[in-house]
Amino acid sequence: MKPLNPDTAPEPGYEKAQTKNGFLALVSRLVFDEKLPIRFMYKTVPEHLNDTGWRMFTGYETDEFLANEQLNLLPIPLDKVCNLDPALQELVQYNAGTVWERTPDSSEWQQVHDFKIPSPTTEVEITNDIEDFLKSREGS
Repeated sequence: MKPLNPDTAPEPGYEKAQTKNGFLALVSRLVFDEKLPIRFMYKTVPEHLNDTGWRMFTGYETDEFLANEQLNLLPIPLDKVCNLDPALQELVQYNAGTVWERTPDSSEWQQVHDFKIPSPTTEVEITNDIEDFLKSREGS
């Protein structure tokens, strides 16, 4: 992991070439309720036209907190989040798949390359048994 350094930043167009869509980021409620700084963020593929794909966290969220996404991740305009923390302005230009973190004892952001960005999952049952298939159709 390297700290963000303008001298070693990727060539223009390399990691910032995506079409820019949306204006909302999902931001942890702890940023606003507890007044904690954003210390971890990633960009996923946007889920709808207003979504930028950015997900921002304090680092103090528990698994239970994150499990209730509807309540605990707030859709906030990206420009408002960047006004709260101007250090985010350059980072939010990066493409989906980008992950950033900063430790509590540092103001420098570091790009993370070993974090697996969560993706929405859909449970699907597959069977080659026609009787099982027909039984599953009866319940729907």
